[in-house]
Amino acid sequence: MMKTEALVRLSGVAITTAALSFLSAPVQAAPNAQEARFLAKLQKANPGTRFTSVQQSAVPGLYEVWMGPNVAYVSARNPRYFIFGRVMDTVTMTDLTGPKLALAERMRADTEVAASAQSVAVDRLPIADAIKTVRGTGSRSLYVFSDPACGFCKRLEPELEKLQDVTVYTFLVPFQGRALPQAVWCSADRTKAWHDLMLRGDATALGAQADCTTPLDRNLQLARQLRVNGTPTLLYADGLRTDGYVDAPEVERRLAAAAGRNGAQASAGTAQVQEKSP
Repeated sequence: MMKTEALVRLSGVAITTAALSFLSAPVQAAPNAQEARFLAKLQKANPGTRFTSVQQSAVPGLYEVWMGPNVAYVSARNPRYFIFGRVMDTVTMTDLTGPKLALAERMRADTEVAASAQSVAVDRLPIADAIKTVRGTGSRSLYVFSDPACGFCKRLEPELEKLQDVTVYTFLVPFQGRALPQAVWCSADRTKAWHDLMLRGDATALGAQADCTTPLDRNLQLARQLRVNGTPTLLYADGLRTDGYVDAPEVERRLAAAAGRNGAQASAGTAQVQEKSP
């Protein structure tokens, strides 16, 4: 059994999950009773999504729902549909969403700094329990916790398709039921089955008899150890993470930053060895 301490590197003080969640969404007052009920309703309907805050928007009947640095507008009557975009006041010609998104972006940057005190030892992840996808040279590594029943995971996959020279390790976690991830893993070609399902909604490649041995229980345990509470969650080569959906440019930025950090650490290690040499 893997120990959390073996996978999580600590330097300085530990950063709690609550603190990181706080940093990833704009500051606001605690939700009132109505907002709290709506948040609970959303969480029940989307157990694989990490909702960080909910508040009534300037538009009657619509809630402003934050998922880390991402915001959507959701109808109080029908929370099935999420509207992504900005709310504009056409009388004052004011962008009501823009300043909050800017604040969320600044807080996301602060989160990266804080999270550097608690990073995952990705070289110890059990990649045999993940679906492996190689694009181009596959020289860079990305680790994704995903659930085939998760709507935001389906939004993420086309973004990952845009990346070049990367190897993506997808850990299936059955946050929203076992049948679908089981069928993906038990497919004759699980990589093809995964992409057909997530990119095109094509389930024909899924295992007809999904009764094979799977790593789903181990992946759930791993997710708990790493405090992965929702999908998608992305881990980069430097051990830092992104919680929730992000677009391809942001993933590319994080991949480049991870490569830069690892390169700097390698250079520092070489310099220390040379200093100690006679």
